[in-house]
Amino acid sequence: MNTITRRDVVRAAMTTAVVLGTGAAVAPIVLADPAPASGSRADADPVPPTGTFDEVYRGRRIQGGPTPVRFASSRRGAPTGGPGIEVSIDGRSLHVMRRADGTYLSLVNHYQSFATPLEVARAAVDEIGTAQLSTARLHQHTA
Repeated sequence: MNTITRRDVVRAAMTTAVVLGTGAAVAPIVLADPAPASGSRADADPVPPTGTFDEVYRGRRIQGGPTPVRFASSRRGAPTGGPGIEVSIDGRSLHVMRRADGTYLSLVNHYQSFATPLEVARAAVDEIGTAQLSTARLHQHTA
């Protein structure tokens, strides 16, 4: 005898709900128009400040400015991915990252965001006091 049990009905209803829910969640992504292919990724991102800075803050020399960044997917000889930022304190590199909202953070104070790379460097000097940054590179991507 082929009888339909309550378990079969609930299983079919749950399966249908999961399929419809997934379809509803994925549909806007699948049906959206792709971004225009003209221009590079660097054109899509807002450009960080173009000026360089070199100052002494609380007895520490802070230097920084824009630097080209190569995306990990770039091949040798390929154009760079766009502008990045490089900051050093007393000649030692401070790892600075740009957040999605356009602010910056560093490994020294990664729970705070700052409007400019110079503000990040000053906050790092305030945090580390008289200590020195490590000379070890976090990781080096070579082409």
